[in-house]
Amino acid sequence: MIEVYWQLFYTFFKIGLFGFGGGYAMLSMIQYEVVVVHKWLTISEFTDIIAISQVTPGPIAINSATYIGYTATGGTVPGSVIATIAVCLPSVIIMVLICRFFTLFKKNKYVMAAMSGMNPAAIGLIAAAAVLLMNKQNFTDYAGVLIFIGTFVLSYFFKWGAIRIIVLAAIIGYVIY
Repeated sequence: MIEVYWQLFYTFFKIGLFGFGGGYAMLSMIQYEVVVVHKWLTISEFTDIIAISQVTPGPIAINSATYIGYTATGGTVPGSVIATIAVCLPSVIIMVLICRFFTLFKKNKYVMAAMSGMNPAAIGLIAAAAVLLMNKQNFTDYAGVLIFIGTFVLSYFFKWGAIRIIVLAAIIGYVIY
């Protein structure tokens, strides 16, 4: 059992370390490690975790790490704690270092170039997460497709906020399903 805890820590520390762009950018990395490499969850269970992590308060990467840690260790709280700390720890370490040295290097051309390269990579990871969630488990009928299209239209063209869209989608889902 202790081996699973070490695997959880290593896996989520690695995800936290290389997950530039926030939680949504980390989703494809989390899915690969959790579903493909370690087989702690099925793709359907992973999709459910993403949905639950979306509607619970807090960052999606931390919420999903907490739930995956709990599930991967057979329902233990230490598994949740280890996965959650592991995904946050790299950011804490990096932010402490950046805060300490940022004023010295903020105008450095190499630092600026590295940041310019990471921006498109973060957008690509977010797009990969969106494509990853476009699977048959999420689009089982035309209603799911219409909710997806409606969500996109309300968000992109009408500039509705995420909370209004999530509440509306939940109501529509409750009525339809």
